[in-house]
Amino acid sequence: MQRITKTAALAVALIAGGAMTAQAADLKIALIAGKTGPLEAYAKQTETGFMMGLEYMTKGTMTWQGRKIQVIVKDDQLKPDLGKSLLEQAYGDDEVDLAVGTTSSGVALAMLPVAEEYKKILIVEPAVADAITGEKWNKYVFRTSRNSTQDAYAGAASFPKDGEVHIATLAQDYAFGRDGVKALKDALATLRPNVKVDFEEYAPTQTTDFTASAQRMFDALKDKKGRKIIAIIWAGPHPLPKIADLKPERYGIEIAPGGNILPAMKLYKPYPGMEGAIYYYYDFPKNPMNDWLVKEHTKRFNSPPDFFTAGGMAAASAALTAIKRAGGSNTDKLIAAMEGMAFDTPKGTMIFRKDDHQAMQQMYHFRVKKDGKSDVDLLELVETIPESAMPLPIRNKR
Repeated sequence: MQRITKTAALAVALIAGGAMTAQAADLKIALIAGKTGPLEAYAKQTETGFMMGLEYMTKGTMTWQGRKIQVIVKDDQLKPDLGKSLLEQAYGDDEVDLAVGTTSSGVALAMLPVAEEYKKILIVEPAVADAITGEKWNKYVFRTSRNSTQDAYAGAASFPKDGEVHIATLAQDYAFGRDGVKALKDALATLRPNVKVDFEEYAPTQTTDFTASAQRMFDALKDKKGRKIIAIIWAGPHPLPKIADLKPERYGIEIAPGGNILPAMKLYKPYPGMEGAIYYYYDFPKNPMNDWLVKEHTKRFNSPPDFFTAGGMAAASAALTAIKRAGGSNTDKLIAAMEGMAFDTPKGTMIFRKDDHQAMQQMYHFRVKKDGKSDVDLLELVETIPESAMPLPIRNKR
């Protein structure tokens, strides 16, 4: 009897030890970003923000719910086929608990079916194409970044409320740009019926000479009555200076550039009073997470956090909040935890909408400062645009 008892005790000990080992397994997260190519700066900011978000959430321990966090970073080089294969590798070979990515909307769209095939969570950050949480969506996809329609509603809210206004749009000729223009037109119809889009200009992503594009926009607007505005929807090196060099003001035409990263927005400095809408600017949100991010980022990098740094931090917060709420990284439990989930971000509280898993969030109407004290002291807040002012349609097929 004693021998049986010892054997049983040993078996129990082994089982318990195995359970403890399983509980202590690393929490693996893949971070996929377009670190090679024209959106490299966006990808690097996302990675920095994601790692700082994990640090903030774990109070520097880089452990969560008793598990050491392991981040596996992969570069999709802005290639859809590569992004798809890297996510397959992450879910299959690396056995990550969930994935975050990516920079390009085209690559993100290629990755969505992989999440469904492997039945694993994909948190999309920072790609914005509406289709990601629209017709191409599946239940494993959540997005912390804003989408094109949120950008559009914010942009629409920054246009004049009264009087006759005519717009020409300049956008990149791929999913991001075309989605953005369509969304802007829809948003204007809802929020600013006095504003009409008279002309749409699309240019290749790598365009450097905007002379022909500018002339077409000038010709479309110059004889219109009321205010005339060129609205730019652009990712990467910004065309604002090249459009401005062609002197649209001789036709009474203004420029509304939209938000961007700080190096791009430094180009706004010679145009004080210019207005637009932005996803994030370090000086606008007032909350403990953003206070920490601004302080720590400035201390470490001698500059404030940027547009996509905040996005990366939001994705980290969403991932860890979900794992805590779900009691682990089981996919079905994560989905149940994340639908309708509120989580802290540098912008304040975001909430994943249950219907399409889009993060509902506030945006900001800005004006370029006349007296900025430095190269990064660029914008003043005109108005915080609440979620309620951006009635996003639900476009998925759930």
